[in-house]
Amino acid sequence: MSQKFLGWSGLETVMLIENPLNQSPLVFPVLEYLHIIGFTCGVGTIALVNFRLLGVGLTQRSPAQIWRDSMPWTLLGLSLVVFSGLLLFSVNPDVYYLNYTFLAKMCFVALAILFHFTVVRKAAASDSAGFGRAVAGVALALWLAVLFGGVFIGLSATRPPAAAPPPAGIDFNEFLHQ
Repeated sequence: MSQKFLGWSGLETVMLIENPLNQSPLVFPVLEYLHIIGFTCGVGTIALVNFRLLGVGLTQRSPAQIWRDSMPWTLLGLSLVVFSGLLLFSVNPDVYYLNYTFLAKMCFVALAILFHFTVVRKAAASDSAGFGRAVAGVALALWLAVLFGGVFIGLSATRPPAAAPPPAGIDFNEFLHQ
């Protein structure tokens, strides 16, 4: 795989970088599955805390207890998302860092994680229902933006190429442009 690299001197050079992840057509789909599993685990537990702050579900436990009990799963899920996301990015970085949808998603990821581990944590520890509801609404909106950003990366103008070739006789580009 040939990629352009802008060196420290500002001169454009061409480097040949062979990514071992590009050698198998199964790597990208498997990484996608891991990414989705991690997102489901991490953000699912985050949603539990936020729904409890909204007063929906798990009302027999306090938000602080749910925060504490779900934290290992949250960290595991977010770690899997970050690890698999970096590997997905490395498959074809030019497609992602030039994609405005991807860049927006990364901004929302950073905001959502920062918001969760600062403001949501404080809201879970406090007894203020109004503050907790407002915080939960903002947190869920941030995570929904991350989710939709991930979905729309594939629909944007600079979408990543398919990991595996299409079945014989099917031209997806022709299908999409009809």
